[in-house]
Amino acid sequence: MASIQIENVQKAFGKTIAVNHLNLDIKDGEFFTFLGPSGCGKTTTLRMIAGFYYPTKGVVRFGERDMTRVPPEKRNTGMVFQNYALFPHMTVFENVAFGLRVRKVSAADVKGKVLEVLRKVRLENYSNRQVSQLSGGQQQRVALARALVIEPEILLLDEPLSNLDAKLRDEMRAEILRLQRDYKITTIYVTHDQAEALSMSDRIAVFNYGVCHQVGTPAEIYNQPANDFVASFIGEINLLPVQVNRVEQENIAVTLKNDGEPVKLIVHNHANEGELNKGDLAVSIRPEAIRILDTAEDQTNVLKGKIEAVQFFGSIVNVLVQVGHVTLRVDVLNTHEFGYFYQGKDVYVELPEKQLRLIPVISGDAND
Repeated sequence: MASIQIENVQKAFGKTIAVNHLNLDIKDGEFFTFLGPSGCGKTTTLRMIAGFYYPTKGVVRFGERDMTRVPPEKRNTGMVFQNYALFPHMTVFENVAFGLRVRKVSAADVKGKVLEVLRKVRLENYSNRQVSQLSGGQQQRVALARALVIEPEILLLDEPLSNLDAKLRDEMRAEILRLQRDYKITTIYVTHDQAEALSMSDRIAVFNYGVCHQVGTPAEIYNQPANDFVASFIGEINLLPVQVNRVEQENIAVTLKNDGEPVKLIVHNHANEGELNKGDLAVSIRPEAIRILDTAEDQTNVLKGKIEAVQFFGSIVNVLVQVGHVTLRVDVLNTHEFGYFYQGKDVYVELPEKQLRLIPVISGDAND
């Protein structure tokens, strides 16, 4: 196993900067996810760690070793590709054994290692099967076994579940996590799927346009987004443009830019004090954090509104509430009484001050 340090790394393809001034410190044995939309730089970063690309600038280290210009075959990493990259003319055993045979491992050791890893991925009864005869989930397990059998220090997975259906993705998420915990191997996982990132990771790095905007645990990324891009990319969010009125010890008084009568809110959390006096700001709040009330309770951050639409999603009822010129999305747990909400009903909404977060607007995603 190994830790990974990425120090001021930049990768350019001609005049296009794919990754810009990236600094990351990935811990030994950590499950670390690169998350972001297509073209954001996450796969390019993974390939620089694997050695398929060399950085234009900067340094990549595994522990204390400088690996920046070391070729991939000398890095002791195992990689699982999006399309699995299996050999269709080979059996399961031959596919898994391939890397060991390239390394000139003895036939007896090859057999023992392959059968052991096939037991780990629960394919011991499929060793003589052609990979073309396997299901998508089984092929994924073969790809994992082939990456793990060489006993790599680092496991790299590039969107490995994107070709599977939803139910199989759920099963394989659990399987990958089980194997990662069993082997205690440093793992880097690339995905654009926020559910995968939130449910599997020890920590997440959120990318966009070659820049890493935030690194944190799933709870930190979800509850404390660094800016409007992170907030809107991770789950559903209400983003409301505001201006700061005053800053107190713990709370910030802001005015909602509502194109009508000013609406004042108290915000308990903010991303960075240095951001308060520069650029546009918004408050963010998750739909599940907002409460719908029948009456205006005597407390802060209670606004009058009207229900615009009600959408039923099974366990959750999504209620859209119009407050002035702003529409708030509110998620209410289905208690079998969701008929209480209907279009046109006058309601009050409470935005708890400890659930609001003041963040910088960098991408213009705040509601205008």
